[in-house]
Amino acid sequence: MSNCTSQNTTQGQVDVVFVSVYALVFVAGLALNLTALIIFLLNSKLRLHTTVYMIHLAFADLLLVCTLPVRIYYHGGFRELPLKICEFTGLILLANMYGSIFLLTCISFDRCIAVCFPLSSRVREGRKKAWCVCLGIWLLTLGTSLPIYFKDQPIAHINSSSNTEHCFERFPKYATQPAALISTLIVGFGIPLTVMILSSWGLLQALSKSTAAQNSELVDSGRIKRMITTNLAIFLFCFLPYHFMLLLLYVYTDSSLQCSLVPVYHYSLMIACLNAMLDPLAYYFTTETFRRKIDVEAVRKIWQMNSHCSEGNNCPPAPLTT
Repeated sequence: MSNCTSQNTTQGQVDVVFVSVYALVFVAGLALNLTALIIFLLNSKLRLHTTVYMIHLAFADLLLVCTLPVRIYYHGGFRELPLKICEFTGLILLANMYGSIFLLTCISFDRCIAVCFPLSSRVREGRKKAWCVCLGIWLLTLGTSLPIYFKDQPIAHINSSSNTEHCFERFPKYATQPAALISTLIVGFGIPLTVMILSSWGLLQALSKSTAAQNSELVDSGRIKRMITTNLAIFLFCFLPYHFMLLLLYVYTDSSLQCSLVPVYHYSLMIACLNAMLDPLAYYFTTETFRRKIDVEAVRKIWQMNSHCSEGNNCPPAPLTT
């Protein structure tokens, strides 16, 4: 694979697709995530348990988009970049990508248990530990990423004639090592995807069984279903191609075939970066709309009334909230 980059890129060559997409993600992701952070941090009324995950998600997405100017510069035709910059920006991008995956999973799971177990004191106490969960996610992503950065084997590709060229043109070898690949596909993608699917299914089941969701004007069940479907679709669209390409690069060891797959790998990484721009649209804005549809305090009072009623048919129907 040593000749892949020298055949595909030259100094001064501009890749319009990469420059355009990364520039769009940078501008939109920076504006949307900064806006979300300001709103959440300045408005104490929005600091719910799920919002804790959203604050950390916005911060992770901000760190990711802050690495994109380096890639824009590189794909704009300026191939000569110091190797350490390539390694560091690649590390930050991947670490925050998986941080976003875990945080998105926590948001989905938190909503599910809030709806399915609204009266459980154990669930309420567990949801209060959202900050601890976020701290654990940061320690996990940084703890698994930093050792790679300090290894002797470089993350980026070094051209045979220069140690500064083509740093973003080859996939990092460590990503397709058996141990790293298995942990990435299972822990970094498989388990989060499974949790999101089960959480989405649980929310849809709760909607279908809730009399309040079917009859009350406070709950727009159609809008909530669209939100659930959209969130899961964005997750699959952004992260499935990247992890599928990692698997292909591991399976196909022929050098010529790998060379043909490497450009597709970089497109899949570009698609994964779109998540930093789509997260605010999928979670912050739809959540705000969802929050307007339900009077949380009124719902909580109704639940308290329900908890004291008998097991007979005279109990009022249970409402749905997150």
